[in-house]
Amino acid sequence: MTRVVVLGRDAALWLSAAVLQRALGPSWVTVTAVELPSALAAADIHAALPPLEALHNQLRIDEDALIRLTGGAFSLGQNFVDTVAGTPAFLHAYGSAGAQIDGRDFFAYWVKARAHGLAVGLEDFSLTASAARQGRLLIPDDDTEVYGRADYGYHLPAHAYTAVLKDIALHHGATVLAATEAQAMLHPETGDIAALALDGGRSVEADLFVDATGAEALLIGQALGVPVEDWRGMFPADRVLAAMAPRFASLPVYAELRASETGWTGLYPSQAGTHVLHAFSSAVHGDDHALEAAASASGLPLAGAAVRASAPGRRTAGWARNCVALGEAACAFDPVHGVELHAIQLGLINLLARFPSRGGHAAQRDEFNRVTRAAFERVRDFQSAHYALNRYGEGPFWSQARAARVSPDLAHRVALFAARGEIAPWEDESFAPDSWRMLFTGHGLSPQSWLPAIDKTSPDEMKAAFRRMLGFVREQVLRQPTHDAYLARLAGGAHG
Repeated sequence: MTRVVVLGRDAALWLSAAVLQRALGPSWVTVTAVELPSALAAADIHAALPPLEALHNQLRIDEDALIRLTGGAFSLGQNFVDTVAGTPAFLHAYGSAGAQIDGRDFFAYWVKARAHGLAVGLEDFSLTASAARQGRLLIPDDDTEVYGRADYGYHLPAHAYTAVLKDIALHHGATVLAATEAQAMLHPETGDIAALALDGGRSVEADLFVDATGAEALLIGQALGVPVEDWRGMFPADRVLAAMAPRFASLPVYAELRASETGWTGLYPSQAGTHVLHAFSSAVHGDDHALEAAASASGLPLAGAAVRASAPGRRTAGWARNCVALGEAACAFDPVHGVELHAIQLGLINLLARFPSRGGHAAQRDEFNRVTRAAFERVRDFQSAHYALNRYGEGPFWSQARAARVSPDLAHRVALFAARGEIAPWEDESFAPDSWRMLFTGHGLSPQSWLPAIDKTSPDEMKAAFRRMLGFVREQVLRQPTHDAYLARLAGGAHG
């Protein structure tokens, strides 16, 4: 296969085109991006997870320039706040918590210490969580790398980020055709997509077509008829409002998701303003009440509001015939945790690992579908756990969330963690065990026991290790730049 056409819009189109052209261009593969009109609202933002940094590096995107051009910001995690029942807030920090003791994982020691009265939370042993609470970034060095993992993500305003990705794709050699509409033309004998018919009487042929058209799924869904496995029974929100609010005077280095009686409201800081997302159920209140609910939960004046549907679900096959779906065309997720770009990245990685060089591609297609199916289900379960374990009162939204269906894999993972603090290892998992631990403990799930092997470490050794860790975290965090100072240096052209 030497000709690839990517049909789509916005970040899904340009991230796919850039990655495919960068990776396959040296093998004489040509990538053509057919750009449909944007579907973005003014307030849309990508709350990107840490793995995106590695993909940016592969694309040779300069991070400092990216932040300047997009007016974006850094993120060390997501802070979950309960405004209904008043349960303690918790930070899903992008990094690890604690360092090994006697060559064994820290978490089991923390579980044991908590059972014996330790009042120090898991966050306090995390470099990224502690830095985030103080409005500081965490710039890793040799000492912090030895201690544990310290990751970060981004808040990238969607319009500006899409423009950057388009420039990158063109720089790497992708060609572009702008179109207002496109229709697949199927081969009469094989049923494969032979070409795309575009407005103005134009057409474009390819060996492989990539569907990056989002929820429309013009190729994988409308043309090839691949159905969706509906996940809406696992998630209470079916509507999402996006709006803009004024910029924080001092930018937090994390997003904040505030649970209210009617749903949750996310605040995503960027240099241009605060991007506000309100997820709710149409069974609880209508679109006409969404703006009022979002303004009340955020405490900010809102403008430029737009409401769209949320319909989580996965195509039963992400690769059908000679068409591969990426992004929302392949799988739509709930808006919590900001996994949209992460899902595109997972699809791209799996496609490149199995890209057919010659001959038939049935085996590669089947393996792509197997791997992406598992990977997407792992992401879905992480999101589902947030709703299933919530303690946010007895209102209709959160009661519906607790009663929602969970997968057998998630039920097993919760039970195993509750029993002895273990995270069941699954193939094709993209959330680290530390993320699962922060999610579970943040929602009040306390393991009943711990790995017996750690009992060989004396209580005095454990206490001394805990004191050293807390001191190290304090010392390292105080050395870090504030988020505002770091962004100001970038704006001035200086490196951090």
